[in-house]
Amino acid sequence: MGRPTTTVLTRPLIAEAALKLLDASGAEGFTMSRLAKALGVRPSALYKHFRGKEEVIAGVRELVSDRIDVSAFATQPWQIALHAWAQSYRVAFAKHPPTIALLATMPITGAHRTLAMYDIVVAAMVRAGWPEHEVLPVIVAVESFVLGSALDAVAPPDMLDPSGTESAVPAFASAYWARDATLGTASPADAAFALGLRALMIGLQDLFDELTGSGGSESAGS
Repeated sequence: MGRPTTTVLTRPLIAEAALKLLDASGAEGFTMSRLAKALGVRPSALYKHFRGKEEVIAGVRELVSDRIDVSAFATQPWQIALHAWAQSYRVAFAKHPPTIALLATMPITGAHRTLAMYDIVVAAMVRAGWPEHEVLPVIVAVESFVLGSALDAVAPPDMLDPSGTESAVPAFASAYWARDATLGTASPADAAFALGLRALMIGLQDLFDELTGSGGSESAGS
């Protein structure tokens, strides 16, 4: 028998194709008809697996969030686990920057595996002693920083280069060259992320101590 002439569709296959389409064309170029064309099928074939574009996007969200590591929350103090989660979160989204604005502004409805990921984080934070009403604000604060850092990770490393304007902005230019002199093998984006995450974790530790009356605990790392 010869090979089938049509694509055998599954939900995971469609979601993977949607992620590739988003990477290639951005949110503004993502439509169900273009997704169908990429898969070599009629648009109606997609609706046998997904009810619409929003449900496909939920599948894409699950694919990205599947790559965020939450394993540390089972064994590590919240500071170390949250630090590791933030690093993994940045890596996952830096690989798919066009998804950031789209997923950050769409409801999480339908993304069941993503919700399960959040449930692990929330449960661990509550177990560690965080007041329940503070947990989601903490998560959103970390996410806001991480998603901005994920975009920065794919920006040109010289986008702040003041070459040719040093006399007009001497303080900025001096700081730029001073930073570059200390980077070593790190990229500017990675160095800024490490600094920002360290500062964020210090602030969260202070907030935790204030809210719980504790005197600090394990370091979150750097």
